[in-house]
Amino acid sequence: MRKSLYHYWLIAFILTLCTANAVYGQRIVRNDKNGNSSLLTDPAENSLPLKDVISALERKFRISILYREQLVQNKNVLTDTSDGNSAENALRSLLTPFGLTFKKVSPTQIIISEAPGRYKGNAGTPDSADGKQHNLLIGTVRNVKNEPVQGVSVIVIGVARGTVTDAQGSYRLPLENGTHKVYFSSVGYNSYMTTVKMQRAAAVKDVTLNNAVTDLSGVVVAVGSRASQRTFTNTSLPVDNINGADLLSTGQLTLDKALQFRAPSFNTVNMPVHDATSLSDPYEIRNMGPCRTLILINGKRKNPGSLVYIQTSPGRGETETDLSAIPMDAIKRVEILRDGASAQYGSDAIAGVMNIILKDRFEYTSYKANTGITGKGDGFSIGTSINSGVNFGDRGFVNYTVNFQKENRTNRPGNVDAEQDNLDLGDGTAGGLEEVKAFLEQFPDARNVNGTPALTAARFLVNAGIPVKNNGSVYANAAYVYKNIQSYANYRTAYWKQDPWHLLHDTSSTYLGFGPTFAGDLNDYNATLGYKQEKGLWTSDISVTVGGNRQLYSVDNTWNPSMGQNSPTTFRPGGYAFHHVVGNADVTHMVNEKLSIAFGTEFRNEIFTIIAGDRASYTGMGPISFSGISNINANTSSRFNIGGYFDVSYDVSRSLLLNATARQEYYNDFGGAFVWKVSGRKKLAGDMLTLRSSVSTGFRAPGLHQVNLQIVQQIFSPGLGVQSKGVVSNKSAQAQVLGVPALKPERSVNFTAGFGLRPSKRFSLTLDYYNIRIRDRIILSSDITHTPDRNTQLDAVLSANGIIGVSFFTNGISTNTQGLDLVAAFKNIHVMTTGRLAINLAGNYTIANNLLGVVSNPKLIDDAGQAIFDYMQEALLLTSRPKFKAILGGDLILNKWSLTVNNTLFGPATFRSEGLDENIKMVFQTKMVTDANIGYQFTPWLGASFAANNIFNVLPRYVLKPLNNAGRELLNDPGEVRRNVNAVTFNGRYHIATYDGSHFSQSGTCFLLSINCKL
Repeated sequence: MRKSLYHYWLIAFILTLCTANAVYGQRIVRNDKNGNSSLLTDPAENSLPLKDVISALERKFRISILYREQLVQNKNVLTDTSDGNSAENALRSLLTPFGLTFKKVSPTQIIISEAPGRYKGNAGTPDSADGKQHNLLIGTVRNVKNEPVQGVSVIVIGVARGTVTDAQGSYRLPLENGTHKVYFSSVGYNSYMTTVKMQRAAAVKDVTLNNAVTDLSGVVVAVGSRASQRTFTNTSLPVDNINGADLLSTGQLTLDKALQFRAPSFNTVNMPVHDATSLSDPYEIRNMGPCRTLILINGKRKNPGSLVYIQTSPGRGETETDLSAIPMDAIKRVEILRDGASAQYGSDAIAGVMNIILKDRFEYTSYKANTGITGKGDGFSIGTSINSGVNFGDRGFVNYTVNFQKENRTNRPGNVDAEQDNLDLGDGTAGGLEEVKAFLEQFPDARNVNGTPALTAARFLVNAGIPVKNNGSVYANAAYVYKNIQSYANYRTAYWKQDPWHLLHDTSSTYLGFGPTFAGDLNDYNATLGYKQEKGLWTSDISVTVGGNRQLYSVDNTWNPSMGQNSPTTFRPGGYAFHHVVGNADVTHMVNEKLSIAFGTEFRNEIFTIIAGDRASYTGMGPISFSGISNINANTSSRFNIGGYFDVSYDVSRSLLLNATARQEYYNDFGGAFVWKVSGRKKLAGDMLTLRSSVSTGFRAPGLHQVNLQIVQQIFSPGLGVQSKGVVSNKSAQAQVLGVPALKPERSVNFTAGFGLRPSKRFSLTLDYYNIRIRDRIILSSDITHTPDRNTQLDAVLSANGIIGVSFFTNGISTNTQGLDLVAAFKNIHVMTTGRLAINLAGNYTIANNLLGVVSNPKLIDDAGQAIFDYMQEALLLTSRPKFKAILGGDLILNKWSLTVNNTLFGPATFRSEGLDENIKMVFQTKMVTDANIGYQFTPWLGASFAANNIFNVLPRYVLKPLNNAGRELLNDPGEVRRNVNAVTFNGRYHIATYDGSHFSQSGTCFLLSINCKL
């Protein structure tokens, strides 16, 4: 600690000399035996690393100084005195002795680069620091107006060599004989990469840089074409970029909730009470369900979760990847490819691809502590996070993040309707009504607890890169999360359920009922190890990824009526596990300046396990609230697949780009699939306007979970014996007797078209249309039961096989989803003298999300007048997410203050829940949620921020609307309105959100205070 304090005091002393006189840190000389002097790069006793002094200058003068790591590597400085009192004077003294220079590109941003002309010698044989003979690559860099561009970084890929253009846009760069990739980049322009061939003579390469479309022009995206990575401004596909700081500024504690308020086409919702669903809330992009978005970490496939949503919630019948498992402090940025990408990445990429880029090179240790609470005084949270690491060599690094989080539950109950509760749960008599009223007078909410669960989580993540010889690197990342949730089932009141054996209450106390609790333990892990090498114009990448997710459940404070007085009150119902191993081999080749190709293969092995519970959890009807998994349903299943792709990218001209991809997949359980994709973009109006479009075919393999999930309860029915009820595997005997066909892959056709507009350096706008058709979409069917008259062939089959009612997975429907995505930004708006303001607008509008054709009912079920896809599921799948969503925000930085304000508009969402009359629907109204985050930097190493989310306490609100004349008549009857409202709120228990969910959080106003330390 003393050494660290000395370190900072010494930097402060240097800065004092910088402002009072000047810094002449490199005037460190060593005299050789001949009396000649040279620069001293070895650290002296009281010297400091150049990088640390630059960081101190940033803090002192409140500026940002950018540079390539190798420019300052292993350089140390001392102090001297001279005349000067500005950052420019200090930098000039610091950098000149090292052959470095700088350019001030804005009042608060400076770029360090190598000084032009630092290499000396004849054109054919210039001198080199490594003693080898080099030939000069010379040229000029101009913009589209044929004006020279000064300060352009000219970097040789894979070699620690580069330079910068002078005032005339000229550069000189010594290169060895052979073929090299040369990268040109400058703020305000699109980066450009080309190949040059040096053959024992000087070479000339002139370059024209195009104006950048967005401020992210220098960021290379990893999603899109596999043949050649592009910047965000010249991709032929729509790609969102959300940096880590933007995610943290939302004041949300997990990645999925932060994306809700940053990505317009991304939606998620807290479920009020849905047992295991509470472990990982469902999410989706473009209303396509969670399993149609592929999640990557540093470009490698992350494992899906092990849970299948079988409750009546968004995402029913699907599984998802646990986004909350990834600590936000470990994220550098998130790229969201808003286009079908099965051809590039394989199954699950129908709606798009989300690539989470982790922090790499270490900058500083960041420690954060936060605490929060809701406006209602519940949901208290506390968390800590540390991000740190170490760099070694020019490119080596280890970056790690540790995060701990604890949240208390929230509770948003409503007052219960006594008359309806007596009819539904009591005995329905007048005496029973008095008993219900007496209970509710004491407990108006019937002691129900519905809201977000209590949560404890620990997250660990490490990302590393180790350079090796021959321009290669070994890379690795690994993550682990443990999460425990504690939630509540519906409270069983004294008039609803009894405790005749006094298992849950003392004989001396008045019986008030009991509240079953549900706990879930989740373990999620993933790790990747790979090797990447650049050799000439070839780049190869080989990797292996492992990942898994395991969930185990426990139920407490309840009992199993089938076991009578011998019943325990705590149960272990079992759980689920998923594990996969993925191998990737990818090769890219730049054939020439215009043509790039890529090809590769992926092998994946998956294992899905259904874990049995203890015997008491599945004996008879099982415990009240949540039954366990029986031994007969527990099993382990596996499968493998292998796929290969070929990708080509061709710059027809400076403004026209074409890209094509083809992929072949083979699965051992359902066969092969061939898909393709073609895309392109055209730049117009001096690159101010970019037109882009794509068309592709896609597929999604049936999830291993969907093929093998079986949760069947054995229920005794008087006079009928033991009967089956639950979800049966598509391969089960029950499914076969019902005529359910085997699952096959979903097929899709995706079309996108849009444009990007950049009329000035500060303003940009993109608008993209998408049209997605899915054939043979996999759904979890509605509950198939006996008909009222029990006189059909279906009834005979159900009775003969002892089935009360079952659901199953099937390729039941085809859908069409159309919509628009809008992203606009107005950046670098001057506020006063030092302030900067950025305004962002992003929106998504769903034009259509409809069924195509008829539902594919098995004949036996269709003949009985039943359907595998009813109106409730149709609403849940197609209309339960907001029809539109828009985010208008502003980010202001002023001196030591920062302020972020976001307004998120949630459009209407429609539910048709169980119990609701089929002639009416429930529509959640359009609402706007306002969030604000204000920060203050007390010192260069200490800052704080305060976030107030949903400042105006806006809550979801729904109304009942008619579908026809019968519905209009029904809504004119106050008694019928009351009955239907009770049906969707469980007699008033869920007065804010229905039992099936809503279109945004029901917690209301939330506060979060964060303390940030840079060490």
